[in-house]
Amino acid sequence: MIHPISILHRVLDRVFPKSPDFFKLLADQAQQVTHTVNLLVDFMGTDDAEIGKQIRKDEHAADAVKVHNIHTLNEAFSTDIDREDIYRAIVDLDEIVNYCKDCVNEMDALAITPDKYTYELAAALRNGCQTLATGFAKLGSTPADAAVEANIARKHGRSMEKLYRRALAELFQGEDYMNMLKRREIYQHLDRAGGRLEHCANTLHDIVVKIG
Repeated sequence: MIHPISILHRVLDRVFPKSPDFFKLLADQAQQVTHTVNLLVDFMGTDDAEIGKQIRKDEHAADAVKVHNIHTLNEAFSTDIDREDIYRAIVDLDEIVNYCKDCVNEMDALAITPDKYTYELAAALRNGCQTLATGFAKLGSTPADAAVEANIARKHGRSMEKLYRRALAELFQGEDYMNMLKRREIYQHLDRAGGRLEHCANTLHDIVVKIG
């Protein structure tokens, strides 16, 4: 004989299904982004074409994660985090990977090799993404610590802005205008990735404020 309480639980689970664990979904996605950015740093340090290929593969995997997470969000009856914040975090994390791929693709298309600024920008992006991943990992258990990580990630994004301006100032010296234009495109992709990093850090902080 099935206990009445068990029947009640089954009915309630169907009417009010359990909310997906978006804390874990976002933490896992942030960790995957960090993996891609680690590859980007390796690429900028070695100019290894095989690493570039792996970054492109990672971008496809990141797209699958984004689609899965957005589908999960759309299907969720309820969420422990504001829906708009979840969506913004999913998209911004994915865009960081997209800019990594775009950067590698255009370097190949324009026959541009890494330089000290592409490496330093990638390294700053890696530091920010690692911090961001740590923040999302702490979000469900210690939100106050996640807020601290969000603030540090923002600082890494701002350091990328300064690096970008310094790179441009040094680039636009001399008369090799074609090289200037090509490298500016590459620097811009990295700077935009830093912008997405800052947006995502802001979203992480917004989540902390709302669940606190």
